[in-house]
Amino acid sequence: MATAMLLLSQHSLSLLHNTTTTSKSSFRPHIISCSSSKPSPASYRTSRRDLILLGLSSSLPIILPSPASHAEEEEVKMASVVDEINAYTYMYPLELPSQNFVFKWVESRKPERYSSAAPLSPDARLRIVSERIDIIDNLVISVAIGPPNFQIIKSKDKSSWTAKEIADSVLSDKSALRVTSSQRMAESSVLDVHCSEIDGEPYWYYEYLVRRSPTKTVQASNLYRHNVASTVERDGFLYTLNASTLSKEWDKMGPALEKTVASFRLLPSTDNYVPPYKDPWRFW
Repeated sequence: MATAMLLLSQHSLSLLHNTTTTSKSSFRPHIISCSSSKPSPASYRTSRRDLILLGLSSSLPIILPSPASHAEEEEVKMASVVDEINAYTYMYPLELPSQNFVFKWVESRKPERYSSAAPLSPDARLRIVSERIDIIDNLVISVAIGPPNFQIIKSKDKSSWTAKEIADSVLSDKSALRVTSSQRMAESSVLDVHCSEIDGEPYWYYEYLVRRSPTKTVQASNLYRHNVASTVERDGFLYTLNASTLSKEWDKMGPALEKTVASFRLLPSTDNYVPPYKDPWRFW
């Protein structure tokens, strides 16, 4: 047990360091090039025991302080998620202590393989493999997987991909409406894009607004969802964590959602990992 707690402590400190070094300013206009060499499949393998120890942190809240450059921002109490089926992890907010605010998350979609996941568009390219929502506070955190859209990304060389291309590729496959890719992209307004290399892999970050349907009390021009997302490629597919809230709630919720997106990482795969290309139309 002492060994498990030591490993857990080390993992928590690692995520704490990696997450808090990505401040709110990382979503301001800032584009850098990323290059990477694709690791061998063996480098993605690890033991189930390691991931079980890693997953223990999901039951132990972790306090993440705000970056020093944003001292006015408060600390956020967070917990971690580990999905062995799709081999990724991230942290999500539990509480804003200074505001005495507690998030009310419900796991609306438990982690599942790509083949059985819910499609985000009629062509079923992009699919939600896990999701948690806070209905009362209008918050959504989801992980989706789908192939790159090579009508938008012109090169097959991952090292040449830009964050704007990745954002357009993902957003083009995100609408549930039967519209063209360009029409789906028109529903969204990309505010910021940038790229960071982590563990030898490029992670593409982007912030965008999505216009929602108007209501009797809210005019169309004022109704948006504010989103932040992180995308990384593996096995020919894009893995994307997206976090969003209503625009009017962004000042309060945005910093915590940015920490969630900054914490998103691919994990070494275990025997439970199911690549997206495996039996893509198997629904059981």
